[in-house]
Amino acid sequence: MLMSSYDQLLVIVSIFVAFLASYTALDMAGRVATSTGKVAQIWLIGGGFAMGVGIWSMHFIGMLAMNMAMVMSYDPTLTLVSMVIAVAASIFALWIVCYGELPLHRLMIGALVLGGGVVAMHYTGMAALMFEPGIVWNWNWIILSVVIALVASTAALWLAFKLRQGGSRLALLRAGAAMVMGAAIAGMHYTGMAAASFPMGSQATEMGVNSNWLAVVVVVVTLSILGITLVVSTLDARLQARTSVLASSLADANRELAQLALHDNLTRLPNRILLEDRLDQAMSKALREGTSFALMFMDLDGFKAVNDAFGHHIGDNLLVGVTDRMKNLLTGHHTLARLGGDEFVLLVEINDPNDAASAADMLVKAIDRPFVISRYELVVSLSIGIAVFPGDGEDERELMFNADAAMYHTKNNGRNGYSFFQPSMNTLAQNQLQLINDLWAAQEHNELRLFYQPKFCAPQGPIVGFEALIRWEHPQRGLLTPDLFLPIAEKTGLIVSIGNWVINEACRQLRVWHLQGNPHWSVAVNLSALQFEQQGLVETVVKALETHHIPAELLTLEVTETTAMRDPDESIRILTQLTDLGVKASIDDFGTGYSSLLYLKRLPASELKIDRAFVNELQAHSEDATIVTAIVALAQTLNLKVVAEGVETLEQQAFLTSLGCNSLQGYLLGKPIPPDQVPGLKHYVGGTEREVLPSLKKEQAASVPGAV
Repeated sequence: MLMSSYDQLLVIVSIFVAFLASYTALDMAGRVATSTGKVAQIWLIGGGFAMGVGIWSMHFIGMLAMNMAMVMSYDPTLTLVSMVIAVAASIFALWIVCYGELPLHRLMIGALVLGGGVVAMHYTGMAALMFEPGIVWNWNWIILSVVIALVASTAALWLAFKLRQGGSRLALLRAGAAMVMGAAIAGMHYTGMAAASFPMGSQATEMGVNSNWLAVVVVVVTLSILGITLVVSTLDARLQARTSVLASSLADANRELAQLALHDNLTRLPNRILLEDRLDQAMSKALREGTSFALMFMDLDGFKAVNDAFGHHIGDNLLVGVTDRMKNLLTGHHTLARLGGDEFVLLVEINDPNDAASAADMLVKAIDRPFVISRYELVVSLSIGIAVFPGDGEDERELMFNADAAMYHTKNNGRNGYSFFQPSMNTLAQNQLQLINDLWAAQEHNELRLFYQPKFCAPQGPIVGFEALIRWEHPQRGLLTPDLFLPIAEKTGLIVSIGNWVINEACRQLRVWHLQGNPHWSVAVNLSALQFEQQGLVETVVKALETHHIPAELLTLEVTETTAMRDPDESIRILTQLTDLGVKASIDDFGTGYSSLLYLKRLPASELKIDRAFVNELQAHSEDATIVTAIVALAQTLNLKVVAEGVETLEQQAFLTSLGCNSLQGYLLGKPIPPDQVPGLKHYVGGTEREVLPSLKKEQAASVPGAV
């Protein structure tokens, strides 16, 4: 037999190619497994081709590493056939591990096909050697090479399946597995080579592919194919990872947007939009299955007082506490939603109305227990109105309306309880709804009026100005006082446009009085909380002053203590903007809120207004007298003027004057009157009574817009 030896460099190169082909196979399995559709098919065919070429190349480089005493040449057809066998077997192997599960029988079939393909590729390649008289085979080594091929194929398929997907250590695990697979492939090849012996006197034919340059071509082409495949795979993996991160971020953003759009930001409960969808689904289900559900409209009693007294932060925490307490009690199919403010709605499936009554009673009793928020113990109660479907409404709007009507019935009957809807309740609800509709048109139809209550220099004159008080001249109900419609205006948001109208109208009327000979009179206008917080307040005031030529110092804007303390820093900013214009600021209803003297000192106000609640029961040496005395002393310390409202008796007048109040107003001195009655007012100067307004020349009066 001819003696042979191996080129160590080419042996090392062949083993490296085996490792690289194995790593490529594992990487391609991952690419196919994580792709879908045509992309997965492209990776399957392309990866199988690269893997097959790598295995085939390792075989030929190993053959070329063998040095013999003759020049080796190869049959091109058999060489090409051996490569096709390797590629086909590789594509099948990738298909086996990448689609579906890999039970034992599927693994064995795949191992037989892949192992058989590798064996066929090897021995077809050996048959491509062109020499005479031919190879002498050792069947023991052949059988061993086949066994190695089958074992190596089984291990390769199992590792490829297990390492298709993974975490951050996936590349390291694949590299380790590729070393095992490469060693097995190389072992099979060199075992197969050991089975071949070449007789003495063997001679190569002159035709075929010369091995002198074949080794270089195979190595360069194979490394290029495997390298390009891995580079493309790596870039694609990074692109997919980045795309996955972007898709995940987009999904998170969409979920967050859906959360914001469909849930209340404070309590995380469903909002009105999501409630309407759930209500629509509940109605469809009830009609389809013949079941019923209850819709409960819930409102917290006393929440506004807590919010006004302790501020929005405490109020928000109270709402969260109420939400948590209700959620912990509710079971079964239900939707608890917050519509805004202190209004909640519960949608719950029931078998009969008693189930709704039990749930409502449980909630009322739970909320009636005190809440400990920060360092305060807060007490609120719950008023519930219940509408049952079917029966109490045919659509979503009617159900909500009737449940709301039942809730108002509960409030009108003492609160802290629940009521089922009755048709008779609709009368009150319809009246309320009609009043809301009428209020929307009141401004447009010029139905709003301003009455003016005079403010007197203590103790009894002269008149220093007026406070503007709104009334509504309703076409059917007559003159309505603000307590009947301002809460509705606040609830609907109309209070802002109404408040802006009041500022403008008060300035217009003040201009009339100035032209009538009272240039030193001032007017005070109350600002609601919503109006005080609107962005265009300063512009509204500036426009009214400029339009009617009113000196800024003759307009006083009254803000309640509660409103000013709701957000002290923002209140300071807004009042500073107004007072920088020259407008005076007054803290109304002082003594009823929850003030911080630190912030009160910083507020750019010019006067405090003592709430009528202290003045009404004012008697010497009483608690109210002590409080009023302290308020006046505090105001004087802060260089603020003091106005006392609600003066109705001579004793109150005398006591407040003795304390040092600057101005008084109340029914004792003058009731709120329409502007056309102001000329008939009397006031006292030096003990003599005289009319407020001097007579005007006819032509002067005619030149005043709106003059009476």
